[in-house]
Amino acid sequence: MTTYTPGQPVTAVVQRIEIQKLRQGDNLILGFSIGGGIDQDPGQNPFSEDKTDKGIYVTRITPGGPADDAGLRMGDKIMQVNGWDMTMVTHDQARKRLTKKNEDVVRLLVTRKSLEEAVKQSMTSYPRQ
Repeated sequence: MTTYTPGQPVTAVVQRIEIQKLRQGDNLILGFSIGGGIDQDPGQNPFSEDKTDKGIYVTRITPGGPADDAGLRMGDKIMQVNGWDMTMVTHDQARKRLTKKNEDVVRLLVTRKSLEEAVKQSMTSYPRQ
């Protein structure tokens, strides 16, 4: 969790999530699906607030799967995958970054509405002097 310094703008509250891929035969399973991308219609994305956001969002989590165990949640917006910026990528580029065969671990940087709400709540709940 990032710390908030009064007077400084809050751009995004991010969380680091590390997913250990599950090996099933030749496949490496992450246990989640994505939606979005700069080549997709953001109006079709149920998780984008302003319907112009072309970010990559988690649209489905497999219960008990690697992503679920790691704490990823439906509606999370993926900002980075293993250090790669994911804010301006196509759906296919995002999928390829997530499913690289030679990577057993995926390190995500995500932002989540509930995290942002928690920070906003803490910022407004200071007692007035």
